[in-house]
Amino acid sequence: MRPATATAAAVTTLIGVGAALYAAGRYASDAALNLPPGRALPGDPKLTVHATGPGRITLTRSLAALRPGTYGIEAPEIHAVVGPVLDHVPHSADTVVRRLERVELGTLRTGARVRLTPQLHTGTPLSALGLDYDDIEIPGELGSLPAWYVPGPRRTWVITLHGLGTTRQHPLNLVPFLHRRQIPVLLPAYRGDPGAPPPPDGLGRLGDAEWRDVDAAIRHAVRRGAQKVVLYGWSTGATMALHAAVGSGLRDRIAGLVLDSPVLDQDATLRALASARGTPAPLLSLAVRAARSRTGLYGDTLQESADPQALRVPTLLFHGPDDTLAPWEPSRELAALRPDLVTLRTVPHAPHAAMWNADPNRYEESLRRFLVPLL
Repeated sequence: MRPATATAAAVTTLIGVGAALYAAGRYASDAALNLPPGRALPGDPKLTVHATGPGRITLTRSLAALRPGTYGIEAPEIHAVVGPVLDHVPHSADTVVRRLERVELGTLRTGARVRLTPQLHTGTPLSALGLDYDDIEIPGELGSLPAWYVPGPRRTWVITLHGLGTTRQHPLNLVPFLHRRQIPVLLPAYRGDPGAPPPPDGLGRLGDAEWRDVDAAIRHAVRRGAQKVVLYGWSTGATMALHAAVGSGLRDRIAGLVLDSPVLDQDATLRALASARGTPAPLLSLAVRAARSRTGLYGDTLQESADPQALRVPTLLFHGPDDTLAPWEPSRELAALRPDLVTLRTVPHAPHAAMWNADPNRYEESLRRFLVPLL
């Protein structure tokens, strides 16, 4: 082969390989950035329903099925709630029996394939909890944001911020606790949620852009009479709360932060999401680079928002070592560097954004002690 021809062939080959790698990285980044709200997080194992009976359900035995606490279980057209493991009930070696609290949607039949979810309720505050509420619209950067408002007489409001793979139905878990303490609760949707404007390019940004919808919610709360607000976020919702505490024009109205499973290491979360969606290990670095390139996620704003020295308000942080989507080491570091403001409650045996589910009583007692001085 003549030198010029060989060079041209080599260049063509390199271009082809580069194009293929770019396409693979883009495809893998989609797995990390396109997470439809209300869908199970990637990597959540499916369990088979082996039997049901009065107040009990038998599931495939696995680490997930043995998780302590209270969870929802779901499948298409099915939603139910299960409680603790019932060790005293006879069962085979490959199954586990849990208490069946209630079936909210559909029918649990033998052979059904279900997943555990931290979300216990479906519907609105009224249909799910029997609580009166207002359907409101919050003016946001991209358009109108639907929200639920559960009224209360106190002047400090709680604004809940759901996270990856969930909707504003997930925070309904804690609304009864907050309502009993007469705290007004605002549950907004944000860009990409059902009924809310989509992101301009259809891609989520792990809270880096979505926090501006939190700012809109704070402004709405203040207009409606809130003197102070507590931002209560799960997963990327917790990350959004940190952004708002630094970047909001009304940050002086933020009395405190409650952060459950915060995403503080974007690269680790992007890798975990892409891997759970089946991205081969050699492509994970490409997926992260592609995701950053497509969205502008360069970590600078998160580093500023999660900077221990940037914290100005009391912060309650729930996290644990079993979270595979948002590593808890950054949470431990944050708490260690700001013990004057950050209280870390370590929750073992809980997956991402399910710290309350693992031990509701202990969680709520920590939350009560934290909120009382802020009200």
